[in-house]
Amino acid sequence: MRVRSVLAASAVTTSLALLLPATLAVAAPQDARATPTCREAGVKVKATKTDQRTIVRITVENTTRRTCVVDHVPTVTFGNLDGAAQPVPATTSRPYTLRAGAKAHAKVRTVERPGDPSARTVRTVSVATDPGHRGTSFGAGALGSPNGVKVYEPVTTWWHATQALADRALRRAG
Repeated sequence: MRVRSVLAASAVTTSLALLLPATLAVAAPQDARATPTCREAGVKVKATKTDQRTIVRITVENTTRRTCVVDHVPTVTFGNLDGAAQPVPATTSRPYTLRAGAKAHAKVRTVERPGDPSARTVRTVSVATDPGHRGTSFGAGALGSPNGVKVYEPVTTWWHATQALADRALRRAG
């Protein structure tokens, strides 16, 4: 199985952030530097199945009364396998601001071809909003795969303000 480390992802220059439409940004990066990282207990992470067994929707909600930041790419890991889903497009770590009560959405593709003989099967998928957080684990059955989630070269979108934007980002990733 090839699951590449998030840290090994090729860096994209910060100028890319300036090219993103304003609807994708919740706050300007300079605001995020002064904003604290969301505590793990202050966010609620959900992962849900889709009509495709290889696609998982994830949502994070800031359940506190204060604005905080999460990493702009969710850290998605699979069972006891090494590595995490790679961000599409490739990027480096930076903050994504969540206002009090706000939600952000991302989409994960666990394997491109479910029948790929290189794919591994795991019983859990974990999602963390910061690489330093433990994350929330979801069983394969809850994600629509009672026999386990197939994983090979998984990818994840960045956090987006709406589920539609996350859906579009994964479609563009191919």
